[in-house]
Amino acid sequence: MADFGGADLEGFRAQAREWLEANFPKSLGKDVEGQQAALMSPEKPVGDHALWKERMGAKGWGTPTWPAAYGGGGLSPAEARVLAQEMGAIGAVNPIGGMGIGMFGPTLLEYGTEEQKKKYIPDIVTGKIRWCQGFSEPGAGSDLASLQTKAEDKGDYWLVNGSKIWTSGGQYADMIFCLVRTDFTKKHEGISFVVFEMHQPGIEVRPIKLIAGNSPFCETFFTDVKVPKENLVGPLNGGWTVAKRLLQHERSGMNGSRGATAARPDALGVVAKKYVGADEQGRLADSDLRTRIVMNEIDQRALQQTVRRAALEAQGNSGPSAATSIMKNANMKVAQDRAELTLEFMGHQGLGWDGAEFTDEERTAVRSWLSGKAGSIYGGSNEVQNNIISKRILGLPDLTQSH
Repeated sequence: MADFGGADLEGFRAQAREWLEANFPKSLGKDVEGQQAALMSPEKPVGDHALWKERMGAKGWGTPTWPAAYGGGGLSPAEARVLAQEMGAIGAVNPIGGMGIGMFGPTLLEYGTEEQKKKYIPDIVTGKIRWCQGFSEPGAGSDLASLQTKAEDKGDYWLVNGSKIWTSGGQYADMIFCLVRTDFTKKHEGISFVVFEMHQPGIEVRPIKLIAGNSPFCETFFTDVKVPKENLVGPLNGGWTVAKRLLQHERSGMNGSRGATAARPDALGVVAKKYVGADEQGRLADSDLRTRIVMNEIDQRALQQTVRRAALEAQGNSGPSAATSIMKNANMKVAQDRAELTLEFMGHQGLGWDGAEFTDEERTAVRSWLSGKAGSIYGGSNEVQNNIISKRILGLPDLTQSH
């Protein structure tokens, strides 16, 4: 919980620095990549990683600007920026993440009842409960509003039947936020937003193995799953509005702005020299590759600055806007270009899948390149984002409705 106010930022900086000095395990500051890996891993953290997560969760600083009444930090945006700066200075990565933080929690704070907030937010803040998303279906991807998973009114509960696909982390999740159809006579206006436990009869999860060799996505099947009526978030048949807001939060988390987790700006060039070599001036020997790496780093820095500017402009507003579609597309382009440049300067060493002749760094580069291809699709495809940008930001006519 936050122990101090927001007027004196330098005073807050001193207190934040003092708390971090006392609570951030020194061993983690030497391994930022290890912290990132622990954050993304489906396994529960151990050792100092677990200790850091516990301390940040108890303090509420994993969600620094969330209300203190629900376990958040209660900090102002300015204080949160100071905290991020101090964490970055010592190599501390925020250990509280996942869909509860980036997607469901912010949406629940806006649309949930007081009882729902008190029930779910504290466990999200501490990272105790893992959440997954039940949106896409085999026949409802980009046209999400065509979803057919139904929730029948059975008096004091809903009975859910149907299936979802691309359920990220479904095999590890404790809870799911899910779109269901509660009215088959309407399309968008017949959808509701519900949450329910994943560990109950009638739910089957099947991981999908991807080209990169991992299984982050799943097929999820619901057969007569009982969902209490109080688990409806937002109004009945008003789930589409809630879902659109949640997707804005999701895309705002795809903008490459995770503070201490961001890659060092010159990291790509440093690694490239190991493979390509340096000229007599100490520069990367291949001038064309050098130019393209520099351009990618410029794009990355420009994106980070744009994200910061957008965050400042959004202060006082109700949350993320359609501009998140721009950030999402821009970040995925920068990340995919970066992955391709990495394989290019690695040469044949950037083609390895397994074997002792390839280093861990090289195998990771290949898998990251393959996994990154999905970035153009999840969270709403590039084409969907371009339509949003066209209609909601540029005010262009919707050509899909022309005859």
